[in-house]
Order: sequence, then C-alpha cells, then structure tokens
Amino acid sequence: MTTSLDLTDKISRSQKTIVLHDTLEELWLDDNQLQQIPEDIKHLAQLKRLSIYKNQLTQLPASIFNLQNLERFNVSANKLSFIPETIGNLKKLQVLDLQHNELITIPETIGSLSHLRFLYLANNHFTSLPSALSQLKSLNYLNITYNKFTKIPECIKDLTALLELRIYNNAIDSIPEFIGNISALRELHAMHNHIVTLPTTISHLTSLRKLILQNNKLQTLPTNIGNLQNLTELDLRTNYLRSIPDTIGQLKSLRFLDLRDNKLTQLPDEIMNLTQLEKLDVRLNKGLAIPQWFQALELRGCTVFY
Repeated sequence: MTTSLDLTDKISRSQKTIVLHDTLEELWLDDNQLQQIPEDIKHLAQLKRLSIYKNQLTQLPASIFNLQNLERFNVSANKLSFIPETIGNLKKLQVLDLQHNELITIPETIGSLSHLRFLYLANNHFTSLPSALSQLKSLNYLNITYNKFTKIPECIKDLTALLELRIYNNAIDSIPEFIGNISALRELHAMHNHIVTLPTTISHLTSLRKLILQNNKLQTLPTNIGNLQNLTELDLRTNYLRSIPDTIGQLKSLRFLDLRDNKLTQLPDEIMNLTQLEKLDVRLNKGLAIPQWFQALELRGCTVFY
C-alpha cells in the first residue's frame, strides 16, 4: 500500500519542524513559501514521488539526490538558478519538472537519467542544452518553451523515443533538417517563433498528428508536406504564406486546418479531397478568392470560416 502525505499549503511560516515518516512513498510540499527543505527528507529511502512546487527555494539540499527510488520530482515555480551534477544520481527518475525557475543551464549528468520520460524546462533562461541530453533514449516529452533559444538544440536529434516536442515562445528562426530523424514524433508545437521555412525532411515524420506553427514567418511550405499521412491538425495561422501546395490534399487524416491571417489569394482545389476535414479557417486573408467548393465542404459537415 502506497503511503502518502499531502502538506500542500499546510505548513505555517513559524513551524520549526515537520515530522516525516521514513515509510513515505509520496510527499507533497507545494505552495508553502518554503525557503529550505526539511532535513528529515534524507531518511525517506522509499520515496517515489516528491513535489515541492511553488515555494521560495533558491537551492536544493544534497540529501535529495540520495533518494535512489525517486521516480517523479517536481520543483517547478521556485527560484532555482542552479542544478547540481548529483541530479544524475536519481537513476529511477521518470518525470523531472524544473519549469518556472531561473535556470540557465543543467549539468551534463542529466544524460544519466536513462528512465526519464518527461522533462519540463519551460519558463527559464536557457539558450542551449547539454549534449548529454541526447542519451535520454526513453524520453517521450520535452518542453523548452518560454526560454531564449534561437536554434533547436542539436542534441534533440537523437531522442528517438520522443513523441511530443514543445518549443514555442522562443526566438527560433528555423526547423533544422535533423527534425526528420525523430521519426516517432506525434506532436510538434512551434508557435510564436521566427521560423521562415520548413525543411523537406519534415516529410519523414509520418507519425506526426499535430503540427502547430502559428505566428511565425513562414513564406512557403514544402511540397512533400502531403507525406504526413497521420496529421490531424495543421495550424499555420499568422504567417506570410502566399500559396498552399496542391499536395495538401494528400493529408487524408487532416481534421483541422487553420490558414487565418496569411497572404493567400487563392486555395488549391485539392483541399476538397480532405474527407476527414471538420474545420477550415481562412479568415483574415485579404483578397482571398472564395471558391465555390466551400459550399460542398459545408454540406458534408465541415465548418468553414471565411
């Protein structure tokens, strides 16, 4: 039986000690304005889940990195500017949440976390990631949003198990050719960057379901975008597209297509071939010629906004 203790918003500022039983497997210390972690945490050898979300921590005690059974660690929304190399000691870690801190780097020892599946690094000050990140062969989810990246870190190309990549709200100017290496990828969220073009290798992402590119600087799309046979959502809102390739009609799984706020004056008739399409939005394209087949789309149940 799992033993848990939830002290979320329950520790008073005047409280000197917190009694923690060494049989604990789950511990929540969220939202307590803590400036340091209770010393007794070093005795929690059975601890599998530790959450210290939304406190005032500026550093982590060495004792945390001796918790050999820890699988989930959430230290988001604190004031951390440094993660020690001993993070690599947490060999069983599957989820690591470092969002909303003051981090600039993480140590190369992150590559030792061979069981890590979810890594949250959003809302920090990262401009790069350690090369050892490429060793995380079990990583399914990576979030580096709201940082200061101008390029997608090259170490990402070796994350062969990655299913979801979130890179939005940075200053990224291009999607690199190596994106095609991440063949398992199902969702790419890259909105609010400065991306001008997509590489032709994006067509290798045949498992991709969602491609979100809203508010970039795209001027063209590669013609082989039609190879994304499992794509269900394509968001191209607020870019600089003047045309859409005819091959878009090959996206047989597409359900949602957002082309709002571009520079389109006409649409390819092949959009009519998208038999699964549930919603097409083409508003805010000045001078767009409205094709007669919009009515046919609407008659078969597709919502069309223009």
